[in-house]
Amino acid sequence: MTSHTLNELIAEGVRGRYILVRSDLNVPLDGSTVTDDGRIKASLPVIKKLSDAGARVLVTAHLGRPKGAPEDKYSLKPAAARLAELADFKVTLAGDTVGDSAKAHAAALQDGEVLILENVRFDARETSKDDAERGAFADELVALTGGNGAYVDDAFGAVHRKHASVYDVAKRLPSYLGDLVHTEVEVLRKLTTDTQRPYVVVLGGSKVSDKLAVIDNLLGKADTILVGGGMLFTFLAAAGHKVAGSLLEEDQIPVVQDYLKRAADAGTSFVIPTDVVVASRFAADAEHEVVKADAIEDSAFGASGIGLDIGPESASAFAAQIEGAKTVFWNGPMGVFEFEAFASGTRAIAQALTDTVAFTVVGGGDSAAAVRTLGFDDSQFGHISTGGGASLEYLEGKELPGLSVLDR
Repeated sequence: MTSHTLNELIAEGVRGRYILVRSDLNVPLDGSTVTDDGRIKASLPVIKKLSDAGARVLVTAHLGRPKGAPEDKYSLKPAAARLAELADFKVTLAGDTVGDSAKAHAAALQDGEVLILENVRFDARETSKDDAERGAFADELVALTGGNGAYVDDAFGAVHRKHASVYDVAKRLPSYLGDLVHTEVEVLRKLTTDTQRPYVVVLGGSKVSDKLAVIDNLLGKADTILVGGGMLFTFLAAAGHKVAGSLLEEDQIPVVQDYLKRAADAGTSFVIPTDVVVASRFAADAEHEVVKADAIEDSAFGASGIGLDIGPESASAFAAQIEGAKTVFWNGPMGVFEFEAFASGTRAIAQALTDTVAFTVVGGGDSAAAVRTLGFDDSQFGHISTGGGASLEYLEGKELPGLSVLDR
């Protein structure tokens, strides 16, 4: 089973044809300002290739989680405006997804021009669990392409969703892998098949429950798993330590204890922080101090102290593990990097990834935002994934609907 690529589509000829592209424009906003345009920049090359080849490009995308109806705060206007600034071709945004505006703009589209359809999640059928409802929406999207259209999936961040613009459209049109999705899949295969070892996985973020399945699937595959972020406190609790007011998922303690027992037999080592930065409260200007990970309640803040970052000793130990690796996958920040006082752990991991000769993958929106916020450039890493959830589900061994329907 093989998937057809964008280059094959272009070789077939696209001039004058309507090509429906599923892009990932789900970017963070501050009001109407795009605060991180990484996904827009990543989406641009495929759109440009098609434009340069003379295609009439229809772009579908989502932003945020609207409840199946238009909401101004989730409009693609800011993302479309930023794409237009970066592009050397004409970009227009329709006022709806498959309504009168979309139909009129699509009909007027000229060779090489690009029309972005409004947020697909403004239509409740996009995410419907009912196959017929999703199919009806997909039919309307397909109708915009006329009788000789094609579909390109370039939104890796959505391939794990069985949504109309990802799954159902691909069943109705000749379908192709976009360059971005193709690259993501090739990278993830390096993390799951014939991986160069030692293989170090760095996991952070707030909840251990979000990472349980990937941890389970990595036992025996990864040599070392480094644990940071809010999830580390559930690991500390599983080891019998008190964590004061830190984030804790008590119901996951038995699960973590089981993983810790199974890891040794599987040949995977967990490395848990030996020191943490504890604060008096969750705030950028909160008082804070570094304490041993097994003595969090002994901090100056007692039982109300909140762990907000890994400590310097742990950061150095993690960096040493990364230095000796040949493959590194990182998903989730080590602390509250948005606050400078609690960004050191995340910064140390990012720096270690830029210093190592290993093949490095940064997965997840939070991790990607962190490295950019902390002043690192995408080019300093082997690969920055555009799909955190999709990456994790791939590493969990799950089938991704958006990819399965492209295989033929």
